[in-house]
Amino acid sequence: MFTENARFRAANPQFNGVLECLYVGMTSKGPEERFRQHKTGYINKKGHNISSKLVWMYGRYLRPSLYAPVNEKPMTRQEALVMEEKLALDLRRQGYAVWFN
Repeated sequence: MFTENARFRAANPQFNGVLECLYVGMTSKGPEERFRQHKTGYINKKGHNISSKLVWMYGRYLRPSLYAPVNEKPMTRQEALVMEEKLALDLRRQGYAVWFN
């Protein structure tokens, strides 16, 4: 994926190819259900595809060890947005290539 997507490469100049490429997102669903929605190209009641194209194309599995610590308590939408960015940037600092919205 990293070599095929210019936007992803531009967002992750620190990536050295050793660790994995990751997607970080927030949802009101459980992680397993949301991943399933991404992989099936889920269409919501309004007729919109709400799956990430990157996850649909390249997603293989979840990494609970990376998100479990921040997924322990319910959050408001604003708290979840802040946590999504914080987690994504923390993972980038660790050397992962990360996409988030």
